[in-house]
Amino acid sequence: MDPILLFHSLIMGLVEGITEFLPISSTGHLILTGDLLGFLSKEKRDVYEIFIQLGAMLAVVWEYRAKIGKTFQGVSRPGGERNLLLGIVIAFIPAAILGKLFSESIKAVLFNPVAVSVAFIVGGLIILWAEKRQHTVTVATVDDLSLKDALKVGLCQCLALIPGTSRSGATIIGGMFLGLSRKAATEFSFFLGIPTLGAASLYSLLKHRHVLDSADIGIFAVGFISSFIFAFIAIRALIRFISTHTFVVFAWYRIAFGLIVLATWHFGWVNWNAA
Repeated sequence: MDPILLFHSLIMGLVEGITEFLPISSTGHLILTGDLLGFLSKEKRDVYEIFIQLGAMLAVVWEYRAKIGKTFQGVSRPGGERNLLLGIVIAFIPAAILGKLFSESIKAVLFNPVAVSVAFIVGGLIILWAEKRQHTVTVATVDDLSLKDALKVGLCQCLALIPGTSRSGATIIGGMFLGLSRKAATEFSFFLGIPTLGAASLYSLLKHRHVLDSADIGIFAVGFISSFIFAFIAIRALIRFISTHTFVVFAWYRIAFGLIVLATWHFGWVNWNAA
């Protein structure tokens, strides 16, 4: 097995793990990193990028295993646990439907470094605006989230179909606009990622299984494990970070990163394959 490919897979998994739950767009980073590395063929890389999201998703399951277990135990009786589970299901539905209907069209038009970098910049400006406005908290914890607000967060998640927008960014910042505390918005984004990432990964594998062969097992496994490890680290770090900080640093990162990509594309300093 090609050690260079395995090393590139390790890098891709690292990028996915670190960026999946931060409001900086894992898809955008994977598109740019994959283009820069020349990693796999386009069709196979599309499947790979979605598959390694399973590793990041399982990191959430492991970190919140006690909370998830308690939620399922309490689903048979009225209360916060049942409400949270129903809220996750309701929030998952809009993106699942729109993704099924429009994901291929979006990929054909917007999965390129220029579109991604513009989305990075616009998303950063929206985060700055969100942090500047008065944030009145009406939902302190995820157990207090109403089904109506869960649906609204789910609609916000639909914006993440645009590469570079960030699923986490759309749900966290959208949740804050709806009155969720930073911690409640962040944790609900984590939980909502479980069905969203899980369904997308399994669907992609089934739909595109014809492009895979036994030689890909090692490459996919390395990316999966790397994604799990670094997502686990990122989840814990983000929860600690938001207890004393805002999301402004992520906004400026998005803006700077987007401008750098646009500059390297415009002046030809980097050969972005999808540009």
